[in-house]
Amino acid sequence: MPYEPTEHHPAFEEYSEAIFELAEDGVPVIQARISERLEVSRPAVSEMIRRMEREDLVSVGGNGEITLTNEGAELATTIVRRHRLAECFLTDVLGLNWTDAHSEAGRWEHVISPVVEAAMLQALGDPQTCPHGNPIPGSGYKEPESAVVLSQIDAGDTFTVLRIPEELEWETGQLEFLESTGLMPGRTGVMLSFAPDGTATIEVGDNPFGVGGPTADRIVVTPGV
Repeated sequence: MPYEPTEHHPAFEEYSEAIFELAEDGVPVIQARISERLEVSRPAVSEMIRRMEREDLVSVGGNGEITLTNEGAELATTIVRRHRLAECFLTDVLGLNWTDAHSEAGRWEHVISPVVEAAMLQALGDPQTCPHGNPIPGSGYKEPESAVVLSQIDAGDTFTVLRIPEELEWETGQLEFLESTGLMPGRTGVMLSFAPDGTATIEVGDNPFGVGGPTADRIVVTPGV
């Protein structure tokens, strides 16, 4: 039976999830980044972090960096796992597109019970990653040592998409763009060229298109096919 953490207010779940995902993507976990991710004011974030400190869910270092305590990490891991499982179910079983699945999973993650979680895992065949390639906590997934970001692929070389970091999932229009171009986990492509501003021109299938430098710096791929 999946672990069920002590019940917490959905807001604590949202903040714990955001802290987990920012750290996972290598983004400094400070109040400003949480404010941007959750689209809430800095004073609101400050108040919530104080509440979470009182609940022993987070600790704040002298440099302002926020880390999850053991209890906070257990809560975040559960919510992230359920979100990513929900995305798998919504895309693989119900046929939703990436954008709708991401949005709906944000609702499902708060109401999935341990019994339903176990049933979803069984129905989906114990997936290791969500549709965007991000690891499902507890699945045992290990990223290949050869993984690099897209911008590290040389012009003329091939690559296979590994994952789309959560940081990109939260950017308006990114999921629609990536799904429409086929730049998705498991798909192969060719790096055609780089522009001076860092924009990468790539080809997936027979479709050449441009990817902005900041996006190319974050999409994780493996060289070759």
